[in-house]
Amino acid sequence: MSLTSSQKPLPEQDAEKILRPAADHLRTTGHPPSAGAVSGLQRIDASLYARFGKRLIDIVASSAGLIVLSPVLILVGILTKCTSRGPMLYWQDRVGLRGTCFRIAKFRSMVVDAEKRGPDITSSGDPRVTPVGSVIRNLKLDELPQLWNVLKGEMSLVGPRPELPRYVADYSDQELNVLSVRPGITDLASIRYRHEEEILANSDHPEEFYRNVVLRDKLTLNLEYIDKMSFSFDIKLILQTLKSLFA
Repeated sequence: MSLTSSQKPLPEQDAEKILRPAADHLRTTGHPPSAGAVSGLQRIDASLYARFGKRLIDIVASSAGLIVLSPVLILVGILTKCTSRGPMLYWQDRVGLRGTCFRIAKFRSMVVDAEKRGPDITSSGDPRVTPVGSVIRNLKLDELPQLWNVLKGEMSLVGPRPELPRYVADYSDQELNVLSVRPGITDLASIRYRHEEEILANSDHPEEFYRNVVLRDKLTLNLEYIDKMSFSFDIKLILQTLKSLFA
């Protein structure tokens, strides 16, 4: 099964139309508008791990993961393809390092054209989720193709989860600091919101609750991660993520 996409990341000029001017500033200078006010960023820039070690580990781990997990990838892909109409993989525009847009890869867990049938967020019991999709979402198997994004350098194993451009457009200058590092497959927010779909299902207005409450808290956790980023902290988060899968 190939994990390549015929679709390419959005051109820079399209990203500029989507993101706020502050994100454009970040992309141009390499630093978010308020970087000087955020404790730890200069320390992070100077650390060998952030500059070299993290990317090296990402390349080795994602390559090994794609090889070792290839039977699982193939099985999930076949089940996805054979149990519902549509492709195995779903590609979606997300905002990454320095405001650059890329296409994140996931195993398709919803019906075709799901984005036209409901909101961008998914709550527990969403009828757009397929039977197989429900299982792989619960086990986070739908995220495994993102090892390809990691290998390409668009993502890291650990880092702030990348968001949709329309959400990033609402980030404050402080929140835009999350774009100063590569987005990741898992992070502090992913662990805290392991059961996010159930949380959103309990809200009368899931989209509004996500944008105004959940996302704001996630971004606070993202900034905390950036401040604490280190090899030992990344390993700790990976182990906590694996543990959370069985919680």
